[in-house]
Amino acid sequence: MERRALRRAVTAALALVLVAAVLVTRSTVRHRGRSRPPPPDVNAPAETRVRVQVLNATTIRGLARRAAMHLRDRGFDVVEMGTTSELQDSTLVLDRSGHDAWARRVADALGGARVESRPDSSRYLDVTVLLGRSWRPPPQALYP
Repeated sequence: MERRALRRAVTAALALVLVAAVLVTRSTVRHRGRSRPPPPDVNAPAETRVRVQVLNATTIRGLARRAAMHLRDRGFDVVEMGTTSELQDSTLVLDRSGHDAWARRVADALGGARVESRPDSSRYLDVTVLLGRSWRPPPQALYP
């Protein structure tokens, strides 16, 4: 009888260790794909006002706000943020004013994105950002 109890206790302990190992491995694999290097420290051109519109093209709430804060911290003038019904997987930066270098700076500040030129003189904007599902906000300090 004593031997059975000891065998059950050892079996239960081994099962517990096995379950813990599976959970740790699963958690590590899940977070490995998400870890990216932080975006490079790219700032807006000195003495220049680059007007940016940031649109959330995902179902993730608050993504446009986080990107807007990130761009404002780097000196870009985010004049509008919102949500668009056009869903995107990857982030797209649109040059609206014919200043391709400014759009590339915004894309670099966001950690890299595709840049396209779509001039639109009816908008009071230089750059439009369509945030895709793949964009991850960088770690940041608490904004109260």
